[in-house]
Amino acid sequence: MPARKVVVDNLLWQFDLVWTLAELHFVNLVEDDCLWQPSPISWTVRRDAAGLWRPDFAEVEPDPVPTPTIGWLMWHIDWWWSSAVNQLRGRPPPAREHITWPGQGNAAITHLRQLSDNWRTLVAQLDDDDLHRPSSFPWHPDTGHTVTHTAMWVNVELTKNITEIGQLRLTRAAITAAGAGT
Repeated sequence: MPARKVVVDNLLWQFDLVWTLAELHFVNLVEDDCLWQPSPISWTVRRDAAGLWRPDFAEVEPDPVPTPTIGWLMWHIDWWWSSAVNQLRGRPPPAREHITWPGQGNAAITHLRQLSDNWRTLVAQLDDDDLHRPSSFPWHPDTGHTVTHTAMWVNVELTKNITEIGQLRLTRAAITAAGAGT
């Protein structure tokens, strides 16, 4: 079997495994889950004057690091994943300020599913030259990382973010079921 096929098949297998976990949590999300703030110090998404959902953000991570909401995590996935897609397509990443959250619940989930479909198609089309092409996202250009590294990073970063979403969803459900508040 050609090396390219092995690498791409393994990247897709791992991605599909992660995406199964994402869907497990997405189908159980309720509207109020997305903006539930799990702690007094939380980052979330908020509507601006134009009605767009903008994330809380700081260039230098504060101490303590705010607990993100599910909505913020969905925005974050969109931001870094859109950047990774652009990197693989040879385009510059979108400015953080240009990525907004599509809105609660179904709109955000639908958007992430579209990113998932686009990513899966993009990875499936990678050839040997693509896999070995230098990639500067999410690293600096001089690291020697390749498109393969970026694709592996996407799978790991997505696993981390989906796990965070799942933990927040489960925590809120347990608190709600116990009658301790929302």
